[in-house]
Amino acid sequence: MRRSNRGGRRARRATRALACAVVCALLAAGCGIRTTSVPVDAGAAPSRVPCSMSAEDVSTQAMQGIPVQIYLVCASQLVTVDRSVQIHEAKSDRIRVAQALLDELQEEPAADERQAGFSTDVPADLQISGARGDDSAAVLRLSEQPEDLPSQALAQIVCTYAESESLASDGTVLLGGPGNYAPRAYLCTSETKARPEAVPTLGAAKLS
Repeated sequence: MRRSNRGGRRARRATRALACAVVCALLAAGCGIRTTSVPVDAGAAPSRVPCSMSAEDVSTQAMQGIPVQIYLVCASQLVTVDRSVQIHEAKSDRIRVAQALLDELQEEPAADERQAGFSTDVPADLQISGARGDDSAAVLRLSEQPEDLPSQALAQIVCTYAESESLASDGTVLLGGPGNYAPRAYLCTSETKARPEAVPTLGAAKLS
């Protein structure tokens, strides 16, 4: 008799447990709760605002030399980046200034700049020289025809040179190439910075 009672109690406990499980399942379904075995990974939080350098990064880039600004490509636009060069524009000839700025444009962006999204399209083998023949004294000659360069590279050069008083007159940069084509006058406008694939040109420069 004792064994029969024990068996009955076990059966009743099992029945109650099963009933509780069914009720819990129904409650969960009614509340719209869905279970999942797939872990949710939102990814790491962004470590840097795109196209933005911290004050520490900027100070590291310009520790020595004369501070200058160059234009790099970021998010399909032109954005200024601080640099330092070992020449003083007021005491140096314009070709040295142009070469120093070109060197900075050709240099691969530092790791922190790349992390922030900066890049450069200016060819590493591009060279710069001064006016020749009947050129205006303000003309700068590149080793490639300006219009043959990648449009963003040309925009980088034009906007960087336009910031220099010794390289631009009224914001106009006169650029030519190695051939016998007349140099052209280029402008750096707000549209140029926003859409560097379209560099404004004023046409062939007047020779004087």
